[in-house]
Amino acid sequence: MIDEIKAALQDLSSSEKKEFLPKFFKAGKGEYAEGDQFIGVTVPDQRQIAKAFCNKVSLAELEELLSSPIHEYRLCALLILVSKFEKSKDSTEKKEIVEFYLRNKKFINNWDLVDTSCYKILGRYCYENQNDSILKDLSEEEILWSKRIAVVATMFHVKKGSFALLKELVLKNLHHEHDLMHKANGWLLREMGKKDEEELLNFLNLHYQKMPRTTLRYAIEKLDEDLRQDYLKSRM
Repeated sequence: MIDEIKAALQDLSSSEKKEFLPKFFKAGKGEYAEGDQFIGVTVPDQRQIAKAFCNKVSLAELEELLSSPIHEYRLCALLILVSKFEKSKDSTEKKEIVEFYLRNKKFINNWDLVDTSCYKILGRYCYENQNDSILKDLSEEEILWSKRIAVVATMFHVKKGSFALLKELVLKNLHHEHDLMHKANGWLLREMGKKDEEELLNFLNLHYQKMPRTTLRYAIEKLDEDLRQDYLKSRM
């Protein structure tokens, strides 16, 4: 079955995309995704393949796909995993999917792989089981992608109007050295503000002066322009 998925993806590959994607995802020497390999398949096409094979492939088979050096294979595996989790009505099966995700998290090693999957699986699981220890533990790891998984997974909480975990995890890694964390923190704060602007403003008033500039810019993107300028120019 995995060979069929790989063949289907290869059939949809584009030489133009194959050349572009390593640059877009920073896979060059010394960049954060150094060594990542691409065959040149668009995300909409990957979603179609994932939909076609979701009910035909097992977790054991997915492990082979997710451990591939080919980026599109890994993303397709995660799209299938998300679909399996969302369709499942069985708590044991959902736990198995979460354990599978955590066991293979070393292969979830670029921002699109993280952002496409983590809040729909880990975030939802933690929220629905009222147990955030998984995300707190990930936020303590020294691996960039684990930290990004932790904060982006709180998207599910934010969508449900629950903000405490997001604020805790943002503050824990507020001064991480990588801009991918600055962007993730700012993005999730912005999402909180879209849900409840007062919550965002209260958080910003306490912390904006010590935020990395990128985090602040992302967080205030949807605010009134005059208010944005007040924060950017430290007039609050």
